[in-house]
Order: sequence, then C-alpha cells, then structure tokens
Amino acid sequence: MSVKALYQKYKDIVPYAVFGILTTLVNIMAYWFLAHPLKIEVMPSTVIAWFLAVLFAYLTNRKWVFHSMAKSAKEIRTEMISFFACRLATGILDWLCMLIFVDLLSFNDVIIKAGANILVIILNYVASKNVIFGRKDNRE
Repeated sequence: MSVKALYQKYKDIVPYAVFGILTTLVNIMAYWFLAHPLKIEVMPSTVIAWFLAVLFAYLTNRKWVFHSMAKSAKEIRTEMISFFACRLATGILDWLCMLIFVDLLSFNDVIIKAGANILVIILNYVASKNVIFGRKDNRE
C-alpha cells in the first residue's frame, strides 16, 4: 500500500485524536469544576460534563474530522441525533465507571474519569467513522 493510500485511509485519525484529547479535557475540566469548586455531587457533575463534551465533540468532529456534508436542517438534525445517541451509549459506560469506581469503591474521581475517557474515545471513533459520518452521502 502506498503512502498516499495509507494517508487517505487514516487521514481523520490525527484530527480525531487532537479533538478527542480536547474533548476529554472539556469533560474532565467541566467535571472537576462542577464537582470540586461548585461542590455538585459526582453523578450530576458527570452528566453535565458529558453533555458539554459531546456538544464540543459533535461540532469539531462534524467540521474538522469527518467533514460532514450535511447541509439541510433535517440532515444536520439526523446527524446530531445519531451522534448524541452513540455518545449516550458510551456516556453510560462513563457513568457506570464513575458509579462503580468512585461512588461504590471510593477510587480517585479524576483518575477514574481520565481512564474511562480513554475507552470512550476509542469507542466513539468507531461509531463516528462507521455509523454517523461514514455514510457515503455524508462524506467528501
């Protein structure tokens, strides 16, 4: 396989990794701010941080990673619903990690949050590439 073919095959991994890291930072920083300075409980802080991170991820993935071609309000709405639905599935995984390892087992909340996000990033890439933005009518 040529270098050009490899680049074409994996061209969205680098920006996805960059925005994945930024999304993770949004999630962790939002969680920390809500849970520590604002003293909001673990689960509400986790849910709010997740929502903010998913919104950030949708906007960045749509434009700079997967180059969505959706233009109409209906196409964008469908894409956004699919994105949030897939992220909800991995968000549940994140919430379960926080519930089990922080609330039940009393592990460090920020370390667990970071570890859960690594798994979530990988699963989200697969869903975005193959389900949400992978449709031929939605790619360049």
